[in-house]
Amino acid sequence: MCTDRRQMRGFTIVEMILAITIVGVALAGIATVFLTTTRHSADPAVQQQAQFIAEAYLEEILRQKFFDPDEDKVCPNPEAGRQSFDNVCDYRNIANQAPANAFGTAIPALGNYSVTVTVTSDGTVSLNALSNNTGTGLYRVVRVDVTVTGPNNTSITLSGYRTNYNCENVADAGCKGLN
Repeated sequence: MCTDRRQMRGFTIVEMILAITIVGVALAGIATVFLTTTRHSADPAVQQQAQFIAEAYLEEILRQKFFDPDEDKVCPNPEAGRQSFDNVCDYRNIANQAPANAFGTAIPALGNYSVTVTVTSDGTVSLNALSNNTGTGLYRVVRVDVTVTGPNNTSITLSGYRTNYNCENVADAGCKGLN
């Protein structure tokens, strides 16, 4: 049996409490970092999905005619439903709607997203040398802005331009008036 106190080594109660406190603080910091990382790990997927939705809408819209083939005018009153949209300006009434296919059928898996489309056809729109002259009736370019909002207030806006290549001056048959 050892009777020398120098050979009997251990921790005092104060040292044990201090060690437990330090380990507890370190674990709390690690847990906070882990929680923050986990909470935001889906953000890139949400942003990418919002971008895919915006790209699909923008592509669909820009493939439409510049003017309404039924009324032979730029931006008349929009068609009744998305399945009958036949020109770029028909999409201007889409505001905070759930994503839908080209026939207007909502896509349930994307219910956490909303789509807003703005079509600008006034004299403020220009694209390089193309511009609109509302006084002479030259409407040659419209700007389309598609905004998709998703979970956690993720928001993506894509813009594109649709031009009327058949309108160089007012006398051209391809020039169409507004409304």
